Amino acid sequence: MTRATYRFREHTLTVDDRPEAEPLKHAMECKACGEASEPNVDSQDGSDWAVEHLKNNPGHLEYRARITRPYRFEPGAWQ
Repeated sequence: MTRATYRFREHTLTVDDRPEAEPLKHAMECKACGEASEPNVDSQDGSDWAVEHLKNNPGHLEYRARITRPYRFEPGAWQ
């Protein structure tokens, strides 16, 4: 019979703000048709896309922002 010892470790989920982390990205999505701008690190680009989309589709009046933010687990102390 083999004996084993187990140790457990707490982890905390946090925003990944390390320099090597994936950048925060913004996009705008039209709620009427589902089309969306390309994700971009500049939040203004999505707004520009929405203005152009509205010019081409006057009835598309509702939009939502899509933000992609990287997260990571930080290991804590061993128990």
